Amino acid sequence: MARDLRSIGASWGRALCAICALCTAAALGGQTPPRARALGVPFTGTPGPLNAITDVPGVEVGHTTIVRGDGALVVGQGPVRTGVTAIWPRGKRWSPVFAGWFAGNGFGEMTGAPWVVEGGVLGGPVMITGTYSVGVVRDAVNSYFHEVLRTPIPWHQPVVGETSDAFLNDGQGQHVTKAHTFEALTAARGGPVTEGNVGGGTGMVAHGFKGGIGTASRVVGPDIVGVLVQANYGTRERLTIAGVPVGREITGAERRRTPPAPADRDGSIIVVVATTAPLLPHQLERLARRVPMGIARLGGTASNGSGDIFIAFSTANPGAAAETGATPLTWLPNGDLTPYFDATVEATEEAIVNALVAATTMTGIDDHTAYALPHDQLRALLAKYGRLAP
Repeated sequence: MARDLRSIGASWGRALCAICALCTAAALGGQTPPRARALGVPFTGTPGPLNAITDVPGVEVGHTTIVRGDGALVVGQGPVRTGVTAIWPRGKRWSPVFAGWFAGNGFGEMTGAPWVVEGGVLGGPVMITGTYSVGVVRDAVNSYFHEVLRTPIPWHQPVVGETSDAFLNDGQGQHVTKAHTFEALTAARGGPVTEGNVGGGTGMVAHGFKGGIGTASRVVGPDIVGVLVQANYGTRERLTIAGVPVGREITGAERRRTPPAPADRDGSIIVVVATTAPLLPHQLERLARRVPMGIARLGGTASNGSGDIFIAFSTANPGAAAETGATPLTWLPNGDLTPYFDATVEATEEAIVNALVAATTMTGIDDHTAYALPHDQLRALLAKYGRLAP
């Protein structure tokens, strides 16, 4: 699949221009939330047509978002601000892919990771949710193959990552159900990806602002590198966008904090990297190891209590699913990998900023409020430091 993209490489630029024009027009017309580029945030690298993980052919993303109740926390009742996100590597089917895993800091969970490390293979989708919902989501994935897809799988360790939504959500109430997981798995599609307060990112806080789901992509020759993040980490004071100390300079109501202050939490971030490039498991681990560099550009430091966990997979080489026998594979020599490392860093950085830009102010348990990053102040600060893109 990756090599097939050579024949359409010349069309990336034309498609990108058309989509950027549509996105900008929609943003200006108030039809859809703007993304970071539409606000003038400068980034390096060339994005794919959608600037999303779904630029990788076959990748599908689905969300279930659960928002109900207000006021004081009553464990088991709410308020509820949570959800689940599903990422299928090759559509809704059992089709294992080569994968690699890395933890920038291990104060968190991603089930199924030991087999990704040991076997170099990811079977089924990657799921992301809140901390207390990992178990039900994991079990539901296995049930989905049996009950919905009717695919007999003798053994499967589902991959489920988590970050804590406890600032806004009744996490102890464990409100994500099997039905919610099925909904996210079934709703998954290619095309544009909804960002911000959706799916597993519904109740998340990043750098002291409302966080959540974000995505971005980069073109690397004939290939695509796509990234999706669930951002729930970092302090406000360290937030740096395009070299500008945005977090320190934000003023006004957006600086209000309701204890426990989200800016003072360690938090966590889950990052999923997908690529069309024919990379082997050890090379995909090398991609995953570059994710922290994108996080660091924005001020993330992998603090002691932060669960910074990353997984990377390649949709090339259908032979990754082979059980026995010699299997022909294609792969890129290590000497060709540097542009893919760069793309991973760049797409990670932009995906996180897209999550912050897309997220909207949310009030949850005990009237805790996570304020959205104010777009007008972001643009003003970029202009002040000479960093506002045309």
